Amino acid sequence: MISILIADDQTLLREGLQTILNLETDMSVVAVAENGLEALEAVIAHRPDLVLMDIKMPVMDGIESMKKIKKDYPDTIVLMLTTFAEDKFIVNAMAGGANGFLLKDMPADKIVQTLRDAVRGDLIMPAAIAAKLASRLYVFSEQSSDSFNEEELRKQGLKLTERERKMIMLMLEGHSNKQISGALFMSEGTVRNYISVIYSKIGTSDRQAAIARLKELLLRDAT
Repeated sequence: MISILIADDQTLLREGLQTILNLETDMSVVAVAENGLEALEAVIAHRPDLVLMDIKMPVMDGIESMKKIKKDYPDTIVLMLTTFAEDKFIVNAMAGGANGFLLKDMPADKIVQTLRDAVRGDLIMPAAIAAKLASRLYVFSEQSSDSFNEEELRKQGLKLTERERKMIMLMLEGHSNKQISGALFMSEGTVRNYISVIYSKIGTSDRQAAIARLKELLLRDAT
């Protein structure tokens, strides 16, 4: 049985989702919440398998609540509920560890199947949101390339691929391997392999030492 928490400040949507999901024989809504703080408290009390989290809510917004949940209960699946695809929310949510997004206007049968897919470990990314995220990643790729001191890299004999540069920038922003995997659509294992290669190139196996070393390779106005 998949236990589910629904967090949304709109009563009609919250109750509608609860009705739809409770009709499924393999799903049970164990709690509902009207804001991010209530959602966090409900996760502590009920430990659901999956949380449907609205992004914009009072008291504590959904992204902040999701980050706290993923920090304390990393195995809890959190899907962000949204009716829009605003770039800043997509990037912040993925970097914070969200398992994907669910559009509120999706058909009921699609919602149910999407939740099952999420429980199986799939990253949930509707086409409209994936397109927005891809656009942001393209811009990020351009910025990450421009952030490195190419002359210093040549002096050090270091050659970094575009994917390595993206990972380095995310590492420097303090993101974990799990957060990097979500932002770049890669498994954590693949991220670890890439980071091991980066460590090897700069001659260290310690993350903090690596970060300090990598900062030296950036242009001054990029730090």
